[in-house]
Amino acid sequence: MIPSYTILQIFLVFQLCLGVIGNSALLVLYIYNFVFRPHYKKLIDSVFMHLTIVNILLIVFLLTKDIMLSFGVPKFLDDISCKAILFSFRVSRGLSICTTCVLSTFQVITITPNNSKLASWLKRRLSTWIFYFLLCSWLINLLIYGYMLDQVIAKTNNTHVGRGYSDGYCQNRQFGDNNSGLFIIFIIIHDLFYVTVMMWASLYMVIFLYRHHKRAQHLHSPSLSSQPSPEHKATHSILSLVSCFVLIYWLNNSITLYDFYTEEKIPRLESINTILTTCYPTICPFLFMKNNKAILQFFSSFSRLRTTCFQSSLHG
Repeated sequence: MIPSYTILQIFLVFQLCLGVIGNSALLVLYIYNFVFRPHYKKLIDSVFMHLTIVNILLIVFLLTKDIMLSFGVPKFLDDISCKAILFSFRVSRGLSICTTCVLSTFQVITITPNNSKLASWLKRRLSTWIFYFLLCSWLINLLIYGYMLDQVIAKTNNTHVGRGYSDGYCQNRQFGDNNSGLFIIFIIIHDLFYVTVMMWASLYMVIFLYRHHKRAQHLHSPSLSSQPSPEHKATHSILSLVSCFVLIYWLNNSITLYDFYTEEKIPRLESINTILTTCYPTICPFLFMKNNKAILQFFSSFSRLRTTCFQSSLHG
């Protein structure tokens, strides 16, 4: 029987490889379409590209630390490394939340009929607003988590007992101080704002799709109602993405709060929380690929090219 720690090691390495390869492949495909197939280029693709970059950073910075810990590498991080790794991870996670919020809000505006003056006005300004919103998201997250640079240090004692942040390599400077919980509560309030916007946007999209389905049933041609438009496919994809994010977000934050305020730290619980945190960025690229017409056509063309080369080699 394989020991549980070996299973954990294999799973962490597999998740790192799957997440990095999936997001990197998707990023390369988007860049390929932007450069060589500009007729497939859409405004929302730039947001997808931003999210894939953020996902890669999140996966690499968090999983690398936990993989080293699972293999028992001692003192892998010093004070500066702890600050750099945790700061980069938290900024990436914050940007992941903000970008997913942008995606859901963008899709709400996109599917809203043009007979709405507000929707028509917003659609004309989407490209400018998305750029500034993502830029502001970077600045806000850098400022918020800049506070961590002075608060995080390398772990000084493996037998720490008390409230506060502590993992296998790092801890907060004022470990055991109850006031240190104010920062994590502020982060949760900040994140809840974006999650609330996501949930509102998701509810709007569900209602919109339901009403559209009801209207489509009255069409004379059943073929028209049976084939969803690209906008509706994108809406389904983003709904799946947001649903996945919200579920993992609540589980992740529940474990984080429990681990922060409990006196006895549980290493296995920390590993489970890491797996949960990286589940969303790992799943993201495969949800995008599922309904993206340009990407599906790329894979179809690649498959036909491979079949042609194989047949040529046989005849040759």
